[in-house]
Amino acid sequence: MAEATRRVWRVEGMDCAACVAKVTRAVERLPGVADVEVNLMADRLTVSLAPHAATPEAVTQQVEQLGYRAHPITGSPDKDGDDHRHGGATAEREGIGHGHAHTHAHADDPADAGKPWWRSGKAMLVWMLGGLVLGAYALALVLPERLTYPLFLAATLVALVPFGRRALSLARAGSPFSIETLMCTAAIGAAVIGAAEEAAVVVLLFAVGELLETVAAGRARAGIRSLAALMPRSTLRLHPDGTTEAVPAAALAVDDRVLVRPGDRVPCDGIIEEGQSALDESPVTGESVPIARGPGDRVVAGAINADGSLRVRVLRAAADNTIARIIRMVEDATASRAPTQRFIERFAAWWTPSAMAVSALVILVTPFAFGWDWWTSLYRGLAVLLIACPCALVISVPAALASGLSAGARRGLLIKGGAALETIGVARCVAFDKTGTLTEGRPRLTDLLPVAGGSSDALLAQAAAVEAGSAHPLARAVLAAAEARSLAVPPARGQSAIPGKAVRATVDGRSVAVGSPRHAAETGIALGSLAAEIARLEQEGKTVAVVQADAKALGVLAFRDEPRADAAAGVQALTALGIRAVMLTGDNRRTGEAIAATLGLHAMAELLPGDKLREIARLKQDGTVAMVGDGINDAPALAAASVGIAMGGGTDVALETADAAVLPDRVTGIAELVALSRATMANVRANVAIAIGLKGVFLVTTMLGVTGLWPAILADTGATVLVTLNALRLLAWKPAA
Repeated sequence: MAEATRRVWRVEGMDCAACVAKVTRAVERLPGVADVEVNLMADRLTVSLAPHAATPEAVTQQVEQLGYRAHPITGSPDKDGDDHRHGGATAEREGIGHGHAHTHAHADDPADAGKPWWRSGKAMLVWMLGGLVLGAYALALVLPERLTYPLFLAATLVALVPFGRRALSLARAGSPFSIETLMCTAAIGAAVIGAAEEAAVVVLLFAVGELLETVAAGRARAGIRSLAALMPRSTLRLHPDGTTEAVPAAALAVDDRVLVRPGDRVPCDGIIEEGQSALDESPVTGESVPIARGPGDRVVAGAINADGSLRVRVLRAAADNTIARIIRMVEDATASRAPTQRFIERFAAWWTPSAMAVSALVILVTPFAFGWDWWTSLYRGLAVLLIACPCALVISVPAALASGLSAGARRGLLIKGGAALETIGVARCVAFDKTGTLTEGRPRLTDLLPVAGGSSDALLAQAAAVEAGSAHPLARAVLAAAEARSLAVPPARGQSAIPGKAVRATVDGRSVAVGSPRHAAETGIALGSLAAEIARLEQEGKTVAVVQADAKALGVLAFRDEPRADAAAGVQALTALGIRAVMLTGDNRRTGEAIAATLGLHAMAELLPGDKLREIARLKQDGTVAMVGDGINDAPALAAASVGIAMGGGTDVALETADAAVLPDRVTGIAELVALSRATMANVRANVAIAIGLKGVFLVTTMLGVTGLWPAILADTGATVLVTLNALRLLAWKPAA
């Protein structure tokens, strides 16, 4: 049986969450269409088409009947479908991030692409309607009403042509209760009862509201896509003979060599092969202090080279570099709906038909219940119909979430979706891994204590043989110390690990193991006088490993992994936010408690991977738990927590693991994530209050006869503008100093 195929379209003209709902509902009605995904910020529609189902052309036609423009994107939905987001040729064609953030390339008419918003089709409609309405008002000062009334009627009819056509298309596509339907019904009703002047103002305000939504959507997109400006347009590619050639940064391929001069932006994710310099990575990570880099160090696309020239080998093509992946991640995150957003959408689904029913009751019942004349009941019923539009309410949540996600990304705080953004702010407890999270993750060997009669060099050589080939931080420290002493490390075979306890191998015919003192005790190793030394070293906050051969202790190694410079400040910032911080570590209790005491948090030590999961489950009984780890060894705990946060020590891991990532590699970034989440959700609550509050006020004043039709449409248009502007304030969010 043939499988369904995934197809992708670029959809132009979507302004808000209501647009997403319209497109989704319309496409879902087509036969054989499944898994419909509409991403507002990426202008992307992705669907699964079953064999012998609706054709791609039918999908395009269905979308365009709603008044949008749909362009099929050929190739893989994961690659080609995202091309418009990358800092390559397509992004440049769209003017993304190259001084054109003020333009709006997503209007309904494709001819509007690249035009300023005031020259788009929607703007032209507003200018024309505004001219008609203002002209009619001006003439009304000198001419009788019978001569100016047709001008107001003409303005109403001019607007009703595009809006009415769209309302009919939406009704056929499964959205009969759209704002277009409500507005057209109210405007036609007003014209019928002789209130063409107010009908003209209603359609003008509606057109202004649509234009402002378009501008706001463009600003929100520009806020996210301005990240593409971090990529240089061109770079110098090195040839084997040492000459250089200027090429587009998007044309770089893996293993190309590039020359990065002082002041240049790094055009790729790569590794330095020659040169020394300080790199300003703040555009990517938000970390303002330049970092010294040299041969063998990795660099990320978008970083600024401060002084020396660098020769860099490309590790990733443009479509997969850090900047492209951040843009893709943030745009995809905006399509992930938070629980609050899902609730608002469910609420709005029954709000509009219910409000239409209330409008009908106002028209039909009030003449009998309150003695209103039919003109008054019809007029006020039409006003209620306009107040019923849920646009402001529906856009209130996703607008704030999109701005919050974008503001975080600009500061190296990456969050994979609205649900994670909402959860982080309500965390009651943050659980930290120790190594590589609260500490630098670069332990160094500080003590070598062989048993009586033993040799320090022999002890270190045996340990290095067992640890050879391991990527564990302690293993690297052992191998580095052996290399520094120029020791001859004997070959080992049969290396294996006991998770969380020890590493063992056969060296010179003996079974040698390097493991924790706890493991040595469990296997019955007699430590003798070493036991007191182990206790002393652990009390100093050092990690101790016991080297044993054929069930006899050879000696102990002690390591020190210094806490990060900002670890104590990061814990203190969380405490100030009312969040409890704990440390989960597999290290021994003395070491864990010694480090925890210096940082001001509680330690849970000697935890195996399974123990960490149980601790996370226990902590979750008291509320939401965030787990912070390096994204490699802590993957199970990150997944088990309410929300997992990866530190950005390894950019690859930070981007791919957990629900959020802190690219600056700062512990204080965790408190910044919490603050961003709380600021975003406060913005959401304010937006919902504005949307519902304005409608409530105008509903009361309408029923009392204080306000009429045009204030009713202003209740929605004004609320939409206010919640959008309020959401855009988040783009300027900065962590507290």
